[in-house]
This record gives sequence, C-alpha cells and structure tokens, in this order.
Amino acid sequence: MTLVTTTTKNRKRDVNMDFIDQLRQFSNRVSSMKENILTEEATKTSIIMPFFAILGYDVFNPEEFVPEYTADVGIKKGEKVDYAIVKDGEPAILIEVKSVNEKLEKHDSQLFRYFGTTSAKFAILTNGITYRFYTDLEETNKMDTTPFMELNILDVKEPQVPELKKFCKALFSVDEISSRAAVLKYSNEFRAIFSEMLANPSDDIVRLFLRDVYSGLKTQSVIEKFRPILKKSLNEYISETMNDKIKAALGAESTTIESAPTQPEPDFPVETEQTEHDTASKIVTTGEELEAFSIVKDLLEEIIEPECITYKDTTNYFGVLL
Repeated sequence: MTLVTTTTKNRKRDVNMDFIDQLRQFSNRVSSMKENILTEEATKTSIIMPFFAILGYDVFNPEEFVPEYTADVGIKKGEKVDYAIVKDGEPAILIEVKSVNEKLEKHDSQLFRYFGTTSAKFAILTNGITYRFYTDLEETNKMDTTPFMELNILDVKEPQVPELKKFCKALFSVDEISSRAAVLKYSNEFRAIFSEMLANPSDDIVRLFLRDVYSGLKTQSVIEKFRPILKKSLNEYISETMNDKIKAALGAESTTIESAPTQPEPDFPVETEQTEHDTASKIVTTGEELEAFSIVKDLLEEIIEPECITYKDTTNYFGVLL
C-alpha cells in the first residue's frame, strides 16, 4: 500500500514538474521574441495561442477555443471578444487580447461589458506578458474591477503555478477556481496594503500602535514624531523574521554568513568578479554557496524583486546582498 501511495505522489510531482518546465520554456521563448512582436495579431499567434495550448486547449478547434466570439452588448450588436473558451456549449472563459507592447490599463472596461452579457464565469485580459484573471466575487454576473490574480509570464512566482494549473482543460472546475479566487483576490489586496504600511504608515496605523504604548494625546505632531520610529520598527521586525527563516533553511551554514565582516552596503549589484586579477583568481564560488543564494531568493521572492538580491564572493566569505 505504501508503495502505491509513493508512486502516486511521485507521478503527481512529475506532472507538476512537466507543467513548470513547459512554463519556463515558454517564458524563455516569449522573452527572446517579444521585441519583434509589433501587432495584436502577432501577439495572438505567437504568444496567446501557444499559452492556452500549454493549458491543454485545442486552439485550432473553433468549438472549444472560439476566436471573435460574439458578445452583444445592449443595443450594440456584433460586439466580439477576442477568444472564448467553451465548455458544454457555453462560454466559460472570455479572453481579451492587446498587443504585447501595449499597457493593459483602461482596457478592462471593454471586457467588463462583454462579461455581463455571457454566461462566462471568468475573464482574462492580457497582452501576452501580463495575464489578469477576473471573476464576479463582489456582485454576481458583474465582473470585478480588480483581478483576483495577475501573472507575469516572464516572472511566474512558484505559488502561482498551482493556481494557473487550475485553468488547465483537464482540471478546470468553476467551483474550485471560484472558491480560490476570493482567497487570492483579498490576500493580494492585503499584501498591497501591508506593503504601503511598511513604506509609509498612515495616521490611523500610527494611532493604532500608539494606543498601547503611549498614554499622552495623539496629536498630529506626536503622530509625525512616531511615524518614522514605527516604520523602522516594522521593517526591522520583518528583516529579523526573514533572517530567522533563512537560518532555519540554511541550518549550520547560516553562521558563515552571519559572521561575515561588516562591509559598506553598495548602491548597485555587486558581481563576483574582482578588480584585481590576483584576488579574483583565489575566489571559488561553490555549489553550496550558490544553493544558499537560491534559497534566500526563493524565501524573499514574495516581498522583494529578484533583481534586488545579489551576492558577493570573496576569499573570506560569501555574502547575500540586498
């Protein structure tokens, strides 16, 4: 019985890895050719159709993947959405496409109109790079103004992979995606609020923290005095928490990084190449060091852009830099 269970788990893991590998290959392909895609039609054929083919849809079957799907809006007839994915004869997902070099802002209103005239439960607005996923969490049959998930195909986050996979043809379930959509939408909004709070605590946030630590009047001058203190405290707490996670992930090796000599922080990414040839020749970046660096980036990817994290290798220590 144990053998069967293990085999099943391994098979699921292999399937997941296959999907991740396909996304990585597709991401590399899009990155290499996006500069040469100049029109909306080129975006559709070069990026959009291959993307949905990865999700398992027959993009050449007009009964399943319908181009120029008619979505009449009120007295306006002949309104068409770029694509509709049809399930059991009814549209399940509407897809509005813009050119790869076009911003998506202000284009959701068009999709908003189409959504209300069809039975589709989900809508996707995309330029081939960014994919915004919408549903009707706030009001039934009325598309939300903010997406419940936004995906950058050039930088797919690991937690987004299983959420995207739910849109695969073989796994597609309206109920399952709808139940997850609420969690994704509001967790993303909470994170945005939290990010803003860390960068610039509002008056209300400062008052909230002062409530239990300061007994005097919370005047505006007091709030202004404590705002930078609160900001510093919150960011230090986040840093300490992440440091603890990094230590736990790296185990004993974390002591090597912790004991590294204090160096002035650079204002630009530091490469491992040294200016003096004799010093550079002594530096060997090991596989263990690169693995540690990769673990740190994975732990921080949800709150810090990957390009902001780099490393410096010297003859004495290997340091991860922010």
